[in-house]
Amino acid sequence: MIRVQREPFDPGGELSRFASARTDIGGVAVFLGRVRAQSGEVPILAITLEHYPGMTERKLAEIEAEARRRWPVEDTLIIHRYGRMLPGEPIVMVAVASAHRQAAFEACQFLIDWLKTRAPFWKCEETPAGERWVEARESDERAAARWEAPATAEAGSLRPAQPSFS
Repeated sequence: MIRVQREPFDPGGELSRFASARTDIGGVAVFLGRVRAQSGEVPILAITLEHYPGMTERKLAEIEAEARRRWPVEDTLIIHRYGRMLPGEPIVMVAVASAHRQAAFEACQFLIDWLKTRAPFWKCEETPAGERWVEARESDERAAARWEAPATAEAGSLRPAQPSFS
């Protein structure tokens, strides 16, 4: 399931609905992203996320399909907010259910890494000095790039060497 929404969500309730009735899964990996109160030394009063409706959901669906191609995933949940949010509020939640923990962990990491770098969201931070648009971070690009590298037998990775889309 993929949802892009303005409204806040309850991570505990979402996770409970996602996994409570599933007896076919052995592992659920979850990432929850929240608004930070600081960016480096700069206080953050709020952030605003913008996106292109339709395009964003299509891109998230492509990323989710790629995770399903690479790992034996039983189910996924991707929730991403847009609009104005305050420090402490959830922004994004990614949950992956699989029969085994390693696939759930890797697929969850892949989803958030590619979501951060490939999904069409734009972030503006409100600071005491005014608003500023946030540029892509090199650390996010490096995290996403590791999923492009060929899989190695020594690493025991389940991911194939080539993704199915660019």
